[in-house]
Amino acid sequence: MCGRYALFRWNPEFAALPGFPADQQPHWSLAPGASVLLMRKVEAQLQLSRARWGLTPAWLNDFTRTPAQARAETLAEQPMFREAFRQRRGLLPANGFYEWRGTARKRPFWMTAEGSLTHFAAIWEAYPVEGYSYLSVAVVTLPAANLRRPLILDEAAQAAWLDPDTPVAELQPLLMQPQPLLRERPLATFVNDPALDGPQCLTPA
Repeated sequence: MCGRYALFRWNPEFAALPGFPADQQPHWSLAPGASVLLMRKVEAQLQLSRARWGLTPAWLNDFTRTPAQARAETLAEQPMFREAFRQRRGLLPANGFYEWRGTARKRPFWMTAEGSLTHFAAIWEAYPVEGYSYLSVAVVTLPAANLRRPLILDEAAQAAWLDPDTPVAELQPLLMQPQPLLRERPLATFVNDPALDGPQCLTPA
């Protein structure tokens, strides 16, 4: 399961996108329930917005059920996800994500792709509260051995994913797109503390 990722470094072009928060802080450990940066296409323009990591459709009345992940294999059929998949797609920019492996004692790993920023496929919803719409998001995941990893989209796939006019028939192949080779680094156990959100999270083992 993709349970935590990081966004602590970005380039000037990214910071110049409309909606980039002036008070944006680096984060080394973003977990479900956190406020994250969501990239969307709004009126044909790329835009960044803050969103809660945990999908919250407007019809949802049980707030203990706000999924942080959506399986690529069932995205088009699941009632929780299918409308967002068709109409409300976005990206979660990241520097990398964490993965825990093992049985009796899980070891954390830092997973990264080429480039300073990686883009995870995501779907989003708006939840109205007292006249204001709050954005929420779930990351799309793929199976990886006995784990789940975020679906990473290359530049061409990002454009198709973000375009609200891309037909579902053209979206399906993106869900099966070959994934980039990832670099992995074993970490010390500092990152196991969910309250820690600092560079110590990346301390090598």
